[in-house]
Amino acid sequence: MSANSSQDNSSRDNSVDSPQSLKTESKLPRLILEGIFAFPPNRDTFGGTSYFIVENAGNILIDCPAWTEDYINFLQEKGGVKWLYMTHRGGIGKQVLKMQKLLRCEVIIQEQEAYLLPEVAVTPFAKEFNQIPNCKAIWTPGFSPGSSCLYYDRHGGVLFSGRHLLPNQSGQITPLRTQKTFHWFRQLRSVTTLRNQFQPQYLCPGANTGFLRRRGVVEQAKDQLNALDLEALRGT
Repeated sequence: MSANSSQDNSSRDNSVDSPQSLKTESKLPRLILEGIFAFPPNRDTFGGTSYFIVENAGNILIDCPAWTEDYINFLQEKGGVKWLYMTHRGGIGKQVLKMQKLLRCEVIIQEQEAYLLPEVAVTPFAKEFNQIPNCKAIWTPGFSPGSSCLYYDRHGGVLFSGRHLLPNQSGQITPLRTQKTFHWFRQLRSVTTLRNQFQPQYLCPGANTGFLRRRGVVEQAKDQLNALDLEALRGT
């Protein structure tokens, strides 16, 4: 996503649509772990999957779902959104400003990509962000300059990996090198950083969720993370 295209998306319309004026969506988010919901892939974020954590201290929305009446009602019925966390620039979507105005949420994004939301009041962070209860955000550059992951310390640890780590066609997690990859070797170094800090039981990827075959999450994620052959991946 270019800076210009993101600025066009965020400044296209500064008004806040009423839920009645939005399109409806019949397929609601589904529960994948206790207190954690996954939204259907969003065309506005290139098929990205957004997640929603229901927490006593405040609910957390990870990346942007589609902007629909049903989804807004769902979020509000669950108690609203206190934090909107962006894992990478591709998860920003087109309606962040409207979401912030309607839901009154704090938008958190790694500082390298905060410029992509010039009209939004954002909370940027550098290497780590620890101000969301029970969560730790960590900068994992590579897929994009400001790619980051969010670790949630419930359920034995849940890692929300954005597009930094994705399931392949066999449902196994791996870093994937694509035409949009910013820096492949940095991405692999970021995998080592994750290994050193976290041992998650589950992983929730930001895309390719169809490869999970209805499981919704990657199980035994720490074993898959530790089994990655980074030297072999360097030659990919």
